[in-house]
Amino acid sequence: MKVKLVDGPPVAARTFEDPGEMADKLSPEDVEIVREIFNTPLTGSYNWDYESANAKIRRLYELGKRFNWDAQMDVDWDVAFDKSDGPSQAGLNPFHDHPIYLAMSAEEKNEYAWRSMAQVLSQFLHGEQGAMMVASQLVSCAPTYDAKLYAASQTFDEARHVEVFNKYLRYRCNVEYPVNPSLKLLLDKILTDERWDLKFIGMQVLIEGLALAAFQTMAHTTRDPLLRQILTLVMRDEGRHVAFGVNYLEDWIKALPEDQIEERAQFAYEACAIMRERLFSTIVEEEFGFDADEARKMSIDSENGQAFRNFLFERMIPNLKRVGLLTEKVKPKFEALGVLHYEHAATDAEIDWAALERPLETGQIKPVAAE
Repeated sequence: MKVKLVDGPPVAARTFEDPGEMADKLSPEDVEIVREIFNTPLTGSYNWDYESANAKIRRLYELGKRFNWDAQMDVDWDVAFDKSDGPSQAGLNPFHDHPIYLAMSAEEKNEYAWRSMAQVLSQFLHGEQGAMMVASQLVSCAPTYDAKLYAASQTFDEARHVEVFNKYLRYRCNVEYPVNPSLKLLLDKILTDERWDLKFIGMQVLIEGLALAAFQTMAHTTRDPLLRQILTLVMRDEGRHVAFGVNYLEDWIKALPEDQIEERAQFAYEACAIMRERLFSTIVEEEFGFDADEARKMSIDSENGQAFRNFLFERMIPNLKRVGLLTEKVKPKFEALGVLHYEHAATDAEIDWAALERPLETGQIKPVAAE
């Protein structure tokens, strides 16, 4: 095993051979560990009172224990799927009538579709690694016993998500793309900040809310039953995580001095602005000869891009309001983003216990009956 220290994340895509063949060829000497170092002034705390003080948080923790799933055993990796038909429903490609796309062969169009989805799934993978590391930090710095227990269970959830997205990218897509620079910037901010509540805001409300929006969008559009099963399982976990963050932060944030609340509200706004405008990557389009600026605008304005933003802010804005971060000073900024009208939507503090307690749909996927 070789270890390589780097100053930043990779900038080029990585391609993979057939997973079965690759496993037979690799030896420990072939594996290179690529590490990027970061430092954080994390302030941890013991909690010497082991009594449960928050019934909602404890119930979410118990649900996490009950509905654990195994990325290897509970996912139907052998379900049949013809990759030549493309990964997503027809009509969603924003470039379908662009001259460059029209000039592609059928094989090139299919390759473009799979690489486009792999780019998005790669951000899921990188984001889940960041979530895993933040959750592990929360075990140390969360101030209460219930929160420490939940953060420990969430760390394992996020590890499972990293595992399952990594396997899908290698197994189905055969390519992995580097982390989006704006996503990396947001993760770095959350990981290296010393304030435990900012970690909660950044991860449990913002990043997890972003993840749920992205997962919902893809679950509605993918044709691959394997990916749909994976997303359904992951979304169950993420729903608990967001509910945990909103319920836990509600009282803590409102007890802070006004200047500290405004500082956190500004951070939340800046993160939302990044999510709305700067997480649309054009790396795949550039590989196929598109102009980066034109491709980015077309992606943002596309039906799928609009659906993603609707899912994102329909959850994000009411959650921020519930925890006290939709202040009068930042409201005009959210209004300028065109998302303030979501402030009266339902929040994740109103937990749908029936949905979270439904049995998991794991194991072999039933074939869809022919119409």
